Amino acid sequence: MSKSAQLFRMATEEHICPFGLKSKDLLEREGYKVEDHLLTSREQTDTFKKQHSVETTPQVFIQNTRVGGYEDLRSYFNKAQAGQQGTSYTPVMAIFSVTLLLSLAFSFSAGFSLISIYTLELFVALTMSALAIQKLQDLFSFTNSFITYDLVGMKVVRYAYAYPFIEAYVGIGMIAGLPAFSVAPFSLLIGGIGAISVIKAVYIDKRELKCACVGGDSNVPLGFISLTENLFMIGAGIWMFVK
Repeated sequence: MSKSAQLFRMATEEHICPFGLKSKDLLEREGYKVEDHLLTSREQTDTFKKQHSVETTPQVFIQNTRVGGYEDLRSYFNKAQAGQQGTSYTPVMAIFSVTLLLSLAFSFSAGFSLISIYTLELFVALTMSALAIQKLQDLFSFTNSFITYDLVGMKVVRYAYAYPFIEAYVGIGMIAGLPAFSVAPFSLLIGGIGAISVIKAVYIDKRELKCACVGGDSNVPLGFISLTENLFMIGAGIWMFVK
């Protein structure tokens, strides 16, 4: 006997409910035949909610029993809550993984050995550039988080606004092969200040903070990852002078 479910979801010309589509996908992946009922106007949606005494759509019914919305449906199938919950290193790991693959790809296309100084330089530069992009997406949110632990940002708020631009400049400058004297000092400056700030906030003061390394709205905990980012900058600055 085939399993069936009724799904009522909002789908108007102005708005298609993403959770309705996800509910339909989940039901189908669980082997259910879905009776897909579209609520094609605000009035129709309001009438449905009033009729069933619910506040939101979509709504799923299985065996004539209301299961609820998308999160209720996930719970019904014993699945974890959707979306990122709590602190997570996922955003940083995603950036590091992609920039590593990009550096390997560029090295391969340029005819260099995959395991080489050139690949490492690219990895550091691309990672710094990608992290700068994350910060630049919302400077306001980034600075709100950054100035709570950066020792210079606390005293000079404008430094917090300049930081992502400096980081991007260093990453792009490394890739472009600009002279060391025009790039390395900036890398050493922000990397050194950042490393000292993280060490003080996390390892001395024992504060539990969110890292602004991937933007102000992230749930990445301040600590090892942010310290690694700053050590990358310090190492890059020293290497540019040595090279």
